[in-house]
Amino acid sequence: MENIEESSADEQAPTLPERGLFHVWHSAGLSEHLCPERVLLSRPVLQAALGENHGLLLTQGGQVYSFGELLWRDLRIPASAPLLEVSLLGKMVIRVAAGGFHCGALSEQGNIFMWGENTAGQCGLTEKGTVTNITVSEPCLVSVVDSEVVPPVAVRVVDLACGREHSLALSSRNEIWAWGSGCQLGLVTNTFPVWRPQKVEHLACRNVIQIACGAYHSLALVRSLPVQNYNNHSPLEKKEQGQSAYYSVTEREELTTADDAQYCPLGVELTEVTTGETSPRRRCLRRSLQPGGRSAVSSLRAISCPYTEDGNSNTKQMNIPVGGNREPDGRADPPTQIDGIPKSHPLSVWRTNKNPSLADERELHNLLRKLSVHSTETQQSHGPGDSDSLSSHTSDDSCISLTPPTDLFTSSYKDELSNKSQASNFSSSPLGLEEGRLCLETERKALQGQKSSSLTNLNQKGKTAANRRRSLPGTPTHGSPRRRQLCVCRPSSAGQTQAAAPEEAGDSLPSLETEVWSWGRGSEGQLGHGDQLARLQPLCIKSLMGEEVIKVAAGSHHSLALTAQCQVFSWGSNMCGQLGHVNSPVTVPQQVKLSEGLRVWDMSAGQSHSLLLADGDCVQPILLYCGQQQEPMSAQSERPHQSERSCQRSPNRAENYRVKPTVLPFCIEMGYISTVCSGGQSCALLADCNVMGFISAIHELASSERRFYCWLSSVKKLLLTPIRDRESLCPSLGEPCMNLFSALCESFVRLSVLIGRHSTSLSLFLHDAQGRDVTSFPLLTHTDYFLDVYKEYCSAVGNFQVMGGFHSLQKLIRECLGSQQTMFAQLCPADQSVSGDVDLGSLLYRPLQQLHQYSRDLLKLEVCYDVSTIEYQSLHQCCSQYESLSLSLLKKKNEAETTLSFWKTHSGRNTEVLRLPQRRVVCESSNRSLTLQNAGRFSNHWFILFNDTLVHTQGAIPTQSLFSTHHVYPLTCLWVKPVTEDSSGLYAIKVTCPEENFTLVASTPQEKNKWLRSLNQAVDQVLGGAGPGSSPGMTAMSRTASYMFTGEGRFKDAQYTGCWLAGRVHGRGTMKWPDGRRYCGNFKNGLEDGYGECIIPNKALDKLDTYKGHWRDGKIHGFGKYKYSNGEVYEGCFCDGQRHGYGMLSSGKLAKTSSSVFIGHWIQDKKTGYGVHDDFTRGEKYMGMWLDDHRHGNAVVVTQCGVYYEGTFKENKMSGQGLLVTDDDTAFHGEFSDDWTVNGKAILSLANGDCLDGLFSGEWSTGLKVVGTYTKSVFDEPENKERNTLLLGQYVVPADQRWSCVFDECWSRLGRDAARGGERTAAWENIAVTITATRRHSPDLSRSQSKVLESLEFIPQHEEPVTTANYDSIRRYLIKACETPIHPLGWLVETLVTVYRMTYVGVGSNRRLLRQAVQEVQAYLTHFYSIVRFLFPGLPVDGGIIPDPPDSPSKNRHNSSTAEQGALVVSCSSLLLPLLLPRLYPPLFTLYSLQEEQKEAQYWEHILRLNKQPDQSLLTFLGVQKKFWPVWVSILGEKKQIVSNSKDACFVSAVETLQQISNTFTPSDKLLVIQKTFEELNQEVKPMLEGDFLWCMDDLLPLFLYVVLRARIRNLGAEVSLIEDLMDPNVQLGEIGLMFTTLKACYIQIQGETTT
Repeated sequence: MENIEESSADEQAPTLPERGLFHVWHSAGLSEHLCPERVLLSRPVLQAALGENHGLLLTQGGQVYSFGELLWRDLRIPASAPLLEVSLLGKMVIRVAAGGFHCGALSEQGNIFMWGENTAGQCGLTEKGTVTNITVSEPCLVSVVDSEVVPPVAVRVVDLACGREHSLALSSRNEIWAWGSGCQLGLVTNTFPVWRPQKVEHLACRNVIQIACGAYHSLALVRSLPVQNYNNHSPLEKKEQGQSAYYSVTEREELTTADDAQYCPLGVELTEVTTGETSPRRRCLRRSLQPGGRSAVSSLRAISCPYTEDGNSNTKQMNIPVGGNREPDGRADPPTQIDGIPKSHPLSVWRTNKNPSLADERELHNLLRKLSVHSTETQQSHGPGDSDSLSSHTSDDSCISLTPPTDLFTSSYKDELSNKSQASNFSSSPLGLEEGRLCLETERKALQGQKSSSLTNLNQKGKTAANRRRSLPGTPTHGSPRRRQLCVCRPSSAGQTQAAAPEEAGDSLPSLETEVWSWGRGSEGQLGHGDQLARLQPLCIKSLMGEEVIKVAAGSHHSLALTAQCQVFSWGSNMCGQLGHVNSPVTVPQQVKLSEGLRVWDMSAGQSHSLLLADGDCVQPILLYCGQQQEPMSAQSERPHQSERSCQRSPNRAENYRVKPTVLPFCIEMGYISTVCSGGQSCALLADCNVMGFISAIHELASSERRFYCWLSSVKKLLLTPIRDRESLCPSLGEPCMNLFSALCESFVRLSVLIGRHSTSLSLFLHDAQGRDVTSFPLLTHTDYFLDVYKEYCSAVGNFQVMGGFHSLQKLIRECLGSQQTMFAQLCPADQSVSGDVDLGSLLYRPLQQLHQYSRDLLKLEVCYDVSTIEYQSLHQCCSQYESLSLSLLKKKNEAETTLSFWKTHSGRNTEVLRLPQRRVVCESSNRSLTLQNAGRFSNHWFILFNDTLVHTQGAIPTQSLFSTHHVYPLTCLWVKPVTEDSSGLYAIKVTCPEENFTLVASTPQEKNKWLRSLNQAVDQVLGGAGPGSSPGMTAMSRTASYMFTGEGRFKDAQYTGCWLAGRVHGRGTMKWPDGRRYCGNFKNGLEDGYGECIIPNKALDKLDTYKGHWRDGKIHGFGKYKYSNGEVYEGCFCDGQRHGYGMLSSGKLAKTSSSVFIGHWIQDKKTGYGVHDDFTRGEKYMGMWLDDHRHGNAVVVTQCGVYYEGTFKENKMSGQGLLVTDDDTAFHGEFSDDWTVNGKAILSLANGDCLDGLFSGEWSTGLKVVGTYTKSVFDEPENKERNTLLLGQYVVPADQRWSCVFDECWSRLGRDAARGGERTAAWENIAVTITATRRHSPDLSRSQSKVLESLEFIPQHEEPVTTANYDSIRRYLIKACETPIHPLGWLVETLVTVYRMTYVGVGSNRRLLRQAVQEVQAYLTHFYSIVRFLFPGLPVDGGIIPDPPDSPSKNRHNSSTAEQGALVVSCSSLLLPLLLPRLYPPLFTLYSLQEEQKEAQYWEHILRLNKQPDQSLLTFLGVQKKFWPVWVSILGEKKQIVSNSKDACFVSAVETLQQISNTFTPSDKLLVIQKTFEELNQEVKPMLEGDFLWCMDDLLPLFLYVVLRARIRNLGAEVSLIEDLMDPNVQLGEIGLMFTTLKACYIQIQGETTT
């Protein structure tokens, strides 16, 4: 709707826009005779800027137009036909600025373009010009570069402002950059002009929001620093008193008074008398009158200040050359000063002005008389009331010349000036010198008798010294403060004057915590510091701190500040009444006098007037004007031909001006004004047409929000702050109500700040004609934040009201109001009487009406859009939300009033204990409408339903508020359901609570329905449900709530927070006991059930026991991890709170270095069954059977000394037959009576074959007593050693009986008791539920883990027969299942790996355990395959055959051989060994290496010796036939001949392939490497033979022996043994088995090779 199609620039009949309508008029005329001129453009005007005699327009599309007197081009363009700045086309300009006689434009990329007068450097050093240019005729780029960083970077600019001789830019980092001339730059320099933009270092670390330029002064709106706790005042008091966020040392010293004659508050007195001019015409004319190259004005005077740069007092004067003529070497002329004048007295400047600084005063009068004949042109440029009149001529502003040397003033339009040289006034105003002296004398007499030398406003005399800025002079800072301290966050605001500052949720709302800083010339008090001194650096205006200034504006010699409360403060020159309040100059800000009901939301300042845009009685804005007003001259159209007699001189003050801003009547005809603009003696505005009511709706919303904020500010100022400051507040309210009142004030302030920021944001929205996107409304973008603030405020008011706080404040309110009853009456609603007691409660509920206003205004905007647009949907949704909240809060208001009435009716000591701020009464049974079932005849029961509890009182007398006992039932843990009516005729309601149940009986069916509905709705509301929309009996049975158990039982005095189901804890929750016990996990039917974490204090050790695992029926049951306070850690299975099943216990003093570890089977908290115990302190590992925590049965013990024992244990000690073998192969086989103690018949076999047979006794480590026969072996008899070896394993626990507890746990996780029962479908469902629950409660899973679990959630096809087609899918599923321990199969694999490593790693790395380790792996495969076959019943038995599918194509082609070609033999090793062996490989291969250690040493020695030979020699030695010898070898694609000394050049491919056998784990992978080696060998030999060739073993073995030798494989014997033990039996007799036999033969051949 807002989008208007743009017409092209060259369109002859453009369509007039509906927004951005530009009107301009001359300010010096009576308001009833003014007729604004409308400028007709084809595009909407987005922004306008006015200079002294020219203006700029920015239209949609970034086009810029100029009008007025364009002196730099010698053109005069009427406003009705503005001139397009062609050179700016394509630059996408977003902002324009007009100075006195120069212009600026800002592009979307943040670049600045300047043009116009450049005599003072105000246009900067443009890229197309040089420093000698006094004018820039076309817009030229001005670069802003930050040279403090390395490398220098370009600065992005977001705002621009121009004065007469200076320009300011605001960067995206909220820093100010300045260039031009004068102290108004705020730079640390004494060299002017400043041609290149420089940073204003004094504000470098502050968040500058907006900048404004006057003629010779500058203003900046700066965000305040963060508030610190500098005192004990409340936030409301700080806000009201306008205190700063912090106090510096100098600011605290300001509270003391000092003599103004001895004090200089960062000001300088400018003692030079100069007739400074601003017009380029007048400057050039003045230079033409003085051809000597030097101004008629004397050189600069010294700038005196009684403080040095360090801030200390100094009697010496600080001479700073600010401007003047410069010598050829670049140095300024030495300044001169007038003797005998006190520098600290500003009146001395006025006295000095009585003596003309010209050599001959008569010459000046004669010159003025001659120039007066051409004053018509001057008046046309400046007109009556020019601010460069009396006040400028005789002030400090004109007492310092900041213009460049004379040679820079060569005019580019000297021809015109030469013709008009006699038509220019020498003075800076049309006034003569004598009139100026008379006015000065009048001002001087008016100030006589004042002790202060500062020209402070007389009306400010009685104020304390704290209202004046008496800080020490700012020390010039060289270098940006950003290098020395961290800057505050400064968000950028491209194209906007208000920078958004993040604050809570409203991060896009403007900040109200602002300060106004000013600097430059202050002769008219335009700086606002209480004096008329100049400021070289920015200084904060202290009197505006805390006033919530949102915009500043600067006229020629006066300044304006607009606050969020729609108030305007003004200060500076008031010669024409432009300040709008008093008839004398003001040097500190004062509030503009406005008529009642006017709220200003935009303003602008011109040369001698101020223009205000305000809200009136209607939605349409009105214009207010204050300043000069004169009758228009009768012959104004003939002004260029006026004679000297028609020249009207400006008087001392304007003859007609308005002190109080008055309404301009024509504003009603302008439409909906969005922005006002002023400059020189012109005024302008931008207005919009009200298309479809869109503009009026926005204005209505903004106006109502501003009105609302003004109301909030008045309430806070008139009531809340005075009440809170009263010392009698706390005694009147009491401690509880005092806290509630503080909360009320805080919520009120929070609401007030939000509304103030929102109203400011809406005003900025109206100013931004280009970006009016309703979806960016804060009401839409921060809906939740607005709703939360209103909810919090309404709750605070209701809580205070319920506790009777407003009644207690009646007396204080009357005392605070006093004589301000009339003002308070204006704040109250129209229907409220204030003759009696003040109803503060009704007053504070007034903000709730604003929610309805939001809904109403959004609805008006909503109808402007089509229902399918995003705007409509956003507006419609938010409109519903605000309307719903409005109704909800009104209901809460009624509830609070009803509750207050209830407490008044039932006041008493008993009921007072039930009175809480947040509690609201719903209904009660004082009329005996509800009683308890089976109650006694004479018993009295009173039920009170609050919004949070149900109260049951016994022995109650409701009329007297008395009862004997009462019980409170929290509604969060209350379940209500109706009882079906039966023959008894009772209208009953059953109430269920966590610890008791009872039935309520109503007197009538209507009462039953009433209470049932009220109970259900109250429960629903307290649970955060729909509230009124709930139906009886529909309240959720499952909920989340907190409850404190009080009855006897396991949960006595425990606090529970979590899920409930029908009155019992059910689901996930946390239970905390007073003694420190804590359980966090799942509950079921009132007991712990499922996974949970528990903490149990151990009072004896003063430490905690912690458990993480599964529970069932309130007991630890299932798999978990228990950390005991004594340092032990158990991880395994539990049953009914006891360790039962598989588990691992790490015990010791320190958990990190346990002294022992047991892993194995537990029964009823005791070690029973097979287990492994690793005793680190003794260096022993026990692997065998246990009974009641004792070693009992067959077992194996290995020690770190290499001793191996296998035998029987009884009652925790070795007993009976056993076999003991040492590391040197000494074996002892006999009777044991204790650990390592023998007693009985035995045989001792030595390593050399000798043996000792007889009776032995004693301890093995200390010595044995022997009575027997010693047999010496004469010959080496290998059969003896072989006999001893064969005896190993006879006392070992069989492999298939070792870890049955692990497999039992896996069966249990599948929902089956081992192999005895359970359904397959239930097992798959358990798997899916476990994985789904883990994914839901484990948000920290990695992406890969989540993908694996997601794929495992789907149950595969397991019932259908397994064929070769779906066998691979089963294999892939098993691979994924074994990747995660969450899956039962994955847990099984992980646990088997754990127990295997615990058994055979460390002390268990004994070569004599190899056979047991291999058998254990084979047992794993057998048990594992049985579980897999249970899940996939279609799999055949171990070694079975899987046929092809019936429809296999191979069957149709080859019927007879289908069984042979398509069949697949499946075994547990081929299916499961690839899943298990890679994880068991390290300990298993280590045992193989230890077993083959001696043979490996011989093998490796022969490998090294034989590999020293060249290839041909080695082939000859091995007996390889020459027909197999390679002749050529390919190296990097180049063939090279093999010579006699070549080495490692033959059969390279086969050698490299065989070397990969060490990188594989499973026997199948190793056999595949061997097969590929033979294939590579065959490929290399085949080219050397003719025709088909069949290998024979005589040819193959020598050749393969060469490959094995050249491969140099370490531990080849271990590799061969592992393959031989674990290979699939189905491939042993096939081709692959033959290849493996060849490799084994080569290994034996190399090991036994002795030929040199």
